[in-house]
This record gives sequence, structure tokens and C-alpha cells, in this order.
Amino acid sequence: MTTLRASIFILFVGLCVNAQTPGPAKGTDRTDVTNVRKIQFVREKFDPKRDPKADLVEAVTKAAAAGKRIILDVGGEWCVWCVYMDRFFVENPPLEKLREDNFVWLKINMGPENENKAFLSAYPEANGYPHLYVLDAAGKLLKSQDTSALEQGNGYNLMKFTEFMRTWSPKKEAR
Repeated sequence: MTTLRASIFILFVGLCVNAQTPGPAKGTDRTDVTNVRKIQFVREKFDPKRDPKADLVEAVTKAAAAGKRIILDVGGEWCVWCVYMDRFFVENPPLEKLREDNFVWLKINMGPENENKAFLSAYPEANGYPHLYVLDAAGKLLKSQDTSALEQGNGYNLMKFTEFMRTWSPKKEAR
């Protein structure tokens, strides 16, 4: 009899614990944004000590060899939208693949430690950050992109960002 009582007690406790963990109501497809999985990722940071001129020379070499274009991602560690953009790529693997397949991505620091004024003076002034400059494989400016046009709410719009990336990807020759 004691074993039966113990089994009933364990079953009862299990039912009570499950009853305290609410799930979606029947017939609903509820998404609770507070429970969205947080993706841990390592990101390349904006480094005020880097030499953007030397980095661009290296990027041109890589882009020319790989048939890619270059994107200058101008921002800083102080810029929350810069971090959002890095996370956005990680959270959207097809977009990240589009970026990796078509662009050499180069972060240029713009912040109190180093504004890189001399380097950035060759490009149209940015009205906000992050700001993207699309260059051809030789380093010639093709597009100056204010990223606020790619935003939606407290993040980025996947369709707009994908369209931007596709539009400025190099045209691949048919084999």
C-alpha cells in the first residue's frame, strides 16, 4: 500500500508542476517575444587602432581575386544599431551567406577614439550609423547606403536588406 501511495503522490506532483507551466492556448499560434531564443555570437568589433587605408588595399586584393564587391561598414562600438546589424546577419543565415558569397565586409571605426576623418573624407557624408558604402572590386564607390532605410521597428527588415544585398551583389557570369 505504501508503494501505491508513493506512486500516486509522485503522479500528483508531476501533474501539478505541468499545470503551472502554461503553454499556448488551444487553437492559437502564440509567439511570445520575451521567450525568443537569444543567439550567442562572436562579432568582429570596430577597432579604432586599425588602418582603414591598409585594410581597404587588402580588401581590394581579396575582392578582385574572388569576384566580389566590398562593403565598408562604418560605425563604432558605441552604436547599438551596429550590434543589431551584426546579430541580424547571424539570425538570418541565408542573408549571411549572401553577404559572404558576394562581399568583402570591412568595418571602419567612426567614434570618439578615432573618427578616421581623412579616410572617410573620400566618401559622401553619413547622416547616421551604421552606414554602408558599396565599392566595386577595384575600390570605386557604387552606393552610399543610409541603413535607416533598411530598418523596421527595433531591428532590420529582412526583405529590404536582402533586396539591398542582391541589388549590389556583383553580377555573376553564366558558365
